[in-house]
Amino acid sequence: MDIAALKAMNEERRARRAAVMVTDLDDGTTTLMRENAGAGGELGRALAKAFATGNSAAVEADGRRLLLNTHLPRPRLVVIGAVHISQALAPMARIAGYPVEVIDPRTAFASADRFGDVELYADWPETVLKERPLDAYCALAAVTHDPKIDDFALKAALDAGCFYVGALGSRKTHAKRVERLLEMGATADAIARISAPIGLDIGAASPAEIAVAVLAQVVRAFRTRGATADAARPAKGEAA
Repeated sequence: MDIAALKAMNEERRARRAAVMVTDLDDGTTTLMRENAGAGGELGRALAKAFATGNSAAVEADGRRLLLNTHLPRPRLVVIGAVHISQALAPMARIAGYPVEVIDPRTAFASADRFGDVELYADWPETVLKERPLDAYCALAAVTHDPKIDDFALKAALDAGCFYVGALGSRKTHAKRVERLLEMGATADAIARISAPIGLDIGAASPAEIAVAVLAQVVRAFRTRGATADAARPAKGEAA
């Protein structure tokens, strides 16, 4: 394997970016492809499937036998608000393969008694997200209903290009939120990415049902995510 390409793949892993190592099984050459390469033909379709599923596979594409070694960062679900919805959402998400972090500065809510072994931060999002920054492989669900807590986190999620951003609240509540986010410097196009009211429309009423709707929406967003990563291109020192 090309050492430069291997080093480039390790750099992508450390940076939590998706990449596929493409090895030509006939001549042994390797190329590192990043997500959303814009590659066409059979290779482009094979890469799209690899990035969508995270699966590695041997394929025949454009007259070549290729091995696609796929790396996807493990998605994180960051929940702003240690509320009843979060208590139901955390175990569901963990079963589905999404590590959960709950952030809430209100210590009466963010307590180990209420959340057990969930990764819990009883601090302001501004503080926690500085140490644990968001990225394109994060989903953020803001459920406190408190602008002082939710708004910063929502703006940070939009800036980071999180694959999912959701916020609890009615359409009237969200309209006021939009005004605040615009004042914070978010663009209208970015704000339009926020799922509000949060969750798939399944008629959810209880906190547990809302949690189901949120998790379903997160999974759908992850599996159908669009152009959220750097364009695929050979990295410096890789085989072209």
